[in-house]
Amino acid sequence: MEPTKPLYCKTAEKCVDRLIDTVGKKIVLAAPLALAKPNHLINELYRRTRENPDLHFTLITAVSLEKPSWSGELEKRLIKPIAERIWEDFPDFEYVLDLRKNAAPENFKLVEFFNKAGGWMNNPHARQNYLGSNYTHAVRDALINECNVIAQLVSKKKVNGKNLISMGSNPDTHLEGGRIFHEKKKRGENLAIIGQVNTNLPFMHGDAVVDPEFYDMIIDNPDYDFKLFGAPKEPVSNADWMIGLHASCLVKDGGTIQVGIGSLGDAIVAGLEMRHCKNSAYRSFLKKTGISDIYADLIRTSGGTGPFDKGLLGSSEMLVDGLIELFEKDVVKRRVYDDTRLQKVINEFGYNERQVEMIFRKLLEKRLLHTRIKPKEFEFLQRFGIFRKDLVFSNGAALSNRTEEQFSLDMSLPENLDRIIRHCLGDTLKNGTALYACFFIGPQAFYRKLNRLEKDRLDLINMCGVDYVNQLYGDEELKRLQRRSGRFINAALMVTLSGAVVADGLENNRIISGPGGQYNFVSMAHALEDARAVTMIRSTRGKGEGCVSNIVWEYGHTTIPRHLRDIVVTEYGIADLRGKKDWEAMTSLICIADSRFQNDLLAKAKRAECIPSDWLIPDRFRNNTPGMIMDQLRPFREKGFFPDFPFGTDLTHEEQVLGKSLKAFKKKSENGKLALIPELFTSSLSRVPGTAGPYLERMGLHRPSGIKERLMQKVVLSALKISGQL
Repeated sequence: MEPTKPLYCKTAEKCVDRLIDTVGKKIVLAAPLALAKPNHLINELYRRTRENPDLHFTLITAVSLEKPSWSGELEKRLIKPIAERIWEDFPDFEYVLDLRKNAAPENFKLVEFFNKAGGWMNNPHARQNYLGSNYTHAVRDALINECNVIAQLVSKKKVNGKNLISMGSNPDTHLEGGRIFHEKKKRGENLAIIGQVNTNLPFMHGDAVVDPEFYDMIIDNPDYDFKLFGAPKEPVSNADWMIGLHASCLVKDGGTIQVGIGSLGDAIVAGLEMRHCKNSAYRSFLKKTGISDIYADLIRTSGGTGPFDKGLLGSSEMLVDGLIELFEKDVVKRRVYDDTRLQKVINEFGYNERQVEMIFRKLLEKRLLHTRIKPKEFEFLQRFGIFRKDLVFSNGAALSNRTEEQFSLDMSLPENLDRIIRHCLGDTLKNGTALYACFFIGPQAFYRKLNRLEKDRLDLINMCGVDYVNQLYGDEELKRLQRRSGRFINAALMVTLSGAVVADGLENNRIISGPGGQYNFVSMAHALEDARAVTMIRSTRGKGEGCVSNIVWEYGHTTIPRHLRDIVVTEYGIADLRGKKDWEAMTSLICIADSRFQNDLLAKAKRAECIPSDWLIPDRFRNNTPGMIMDQLRPFREKGFFPDFPFGTDLTHEEQVLGKSLKAFKKKSENGKLALIPELFTSSLSRVPGTAGPYLERMGLHRPSGIKERLMQKVVLSALKISGQL
């Protein structure tokens, strides 16, 4: 059965009418993780479900995006202007609004395989319908749940006179799902594939580009264009910076990198950028903090401290904005090619994309081409730029369309090889990839940057399916050749002394997020030669009396089992756990724990006879404190290094300060209202300092009217004082 042209719909209403006619009143729709959900289609389906009890709608997805809300007038004054500026006309998902009120109808189910971090922990509906899946199993598990519709946000473009569709931010699961659906439809199953066009979505290249016929229905209406959901930056803390800097020296030049989102992701990217662009300062920091001495052997065998002359390949399920920063700085620049013959030669001899003649000679020498070049081999040589595009295969010869000369493709004769080399080779390899990724979401500046990338740069980014990036199965030989010296860097919540990692949930079975692709990457790190899984963990959480260690003796839930332990990094150092005996792994983790908790961890391990009774914590690890970290960072901060937002922020300076100050005020109030009386009393008696003016103006409290506004002004002044701003 040949693909048919899609039905173009001007409205979501028309699309839903046709969808119900096609698949019936039981709709199980899979929508992508995060950004590329078709808001108008989903909202129309949900509204009909709410109004019609005969309609049953199950939404299978991950990370339901929602704009921030507020409680109380002060939070509203801070957050509302930010929300209006960053999210503008982004349509709220009506099912999210109803679920927040526990008001969703019985005939609707939200099934997520990955939650927004901590977003649904206290929601019974979301908890009961959570789908525990690896990212690579999301399509399989959606089909097990009788998925009959897949739908997503797409972008469109006319290329060389042909209309094309790009899956933009999310080919991750829908490429695989679409292929399966097309096969099922050939067998007569009633299914539907739907795209909703949003011209603000970057038109990404690679596998993400498909013909419109890939879809059964396309909603295309300029009125449905809306501003993409922006994910504001989190500030990079002292601990984050130290974790990122430790991890940055574990990455090999000429290798492969995967990183995630958030402040820890920003910290590792900023550390790599500092290593490449400001190498003298980078090495100086490593030397003064002792990192380059303490971990000299590990850095020599598994990482480096020099600039990235060869560059890195990005191979990451998520295209974080930090990877684009590294792409622009020529850190992510190592090109790979989707052919095992070509990749073998490049890996073995270290050729770059301009050494076309040497590559061609080696392909022949290694017998990766026939002596008489076949038509399929001719296509291969043209595809990757080894042969010029103006040549055509004709009766065992290369015919030039420009000069009408013929060049024999019988390479057994030296004179033929010489003529081919002189007249037929291209200047540089083509169709290489420097960055594989499956989905993205980020701040607005990130989307603008993607939209501004020149085509030749954009062509180096292959947005593809998660089934390609997150595992070795399928094209395994090629993937192994491409992903040399892989460094798969992820964040986690806790690690036990046995080396088991907790990243997605709690021991009471509440889900924080989900495993996503973390297990896939850790498993792959153990399967690939010279690859490592680097897990970044803040050593503690909470403050004051509520501070607890994230390195724990035991825990009732794990994401990564102890037998897959590898490298763990905290702000206090690096623990290389691979191939280590239990006592070695445990003592390594104790050495990078916060010193306030080291003795307790050591005592528990000794009581269990897991660590020799005479082992002592080395002196150099006995001062693992936040104060020590602050002292190490301070001299470099004074020179302009290690800012809160290394890659910028959508927040103004006043908003950053107010957010931090009000958070500190709220934290202090949790310790008892009486603790705030001195600050509030002092604020009520003091004159308003001039330095507070911009902050009060931002909150609309520079000229308070009435008792309520005057009290709010005093709260803001107290918060600014508590955080050290006044």
